[in-house]
This record gives sequence, C-alpha cells and structure tokens, in this order.
Amino acid sequence: MTDRQLQSMIGTVLRTGVLAAAVIVSAAGALYLVQHHAEQPRYAKFTSESADLRTIGGIVRSAFHLNSEALIQFGLLVLIATPVARVALAAVGFYFERDNLYVAVSLIVLTILIFSLSHSS
Repeated sequence: MTDRQLQSMIGTVLRTGVLAAAVIVSAAGALYLVQHHAEQPRYAKFTSESADLRTIGGIVRSAFHLNSEALIQFGLLVLIATPVARVALAAVGFYFERDNLYVAVSLIVLTILIFSLSHSS
C-alpha cells in the first residue's frame, strides 16, 4: 500500500462518513418535523431526552423503530465515529507500510479517543 492509496482511502472514509451523517440527520429532521409539527413548545419546564436515548444501544434500538429523535442522534453518532474510523484506518495502513512509529502513534490516539468517548458523562 502506498501513501497515495492510504490517503485516498482515508479521504473516502471521511467523505462517506460525513455524507452518511448528513443524510441521516437531514432525513430524521424532516421525519421529526412531520411527526411533531402540531406540538406546542413548552418553555416553562425543561425535559431532557428519554432514557433510551442516553446509551448507544438505546439509540440504535430506537432508531430501528424509526424514532426520529433517535435517528438524529444516530446520525450524530455516525459523525462522531467518522474520525475514529479514520484513525483506525490510518493505523492499519501504517501497519501495511511497516511504519511502526506511526502505527504506535495511531494506536495511542485511537486508545485516547475510545477512552474519552466511552468515559464521558
């Protein structure tokens, strides 16, 4: 694998991830407006999202049931996962190029990303 091929693959992953997230969020936003167009906003009392929308598993399950709020959050998860996938792909690409220093750096960055995403409150 050459540097040019690796850069091309990484660029494709980034473009695909951002476009997929944009399509999902746009379609889910339109679905949300169709489902909730007649509701009156209640500004006097703040209500947070349901418990199902606070975990990745809950978001995915609710998205499969075409819950528009879950679909919007799923699109945002795709957007967040895009740079994580980019770092993982870079680590694999550097491994095939036998560039051990960059493999190590990429794996450290990937570990930090995954740790920070899984331990955020």
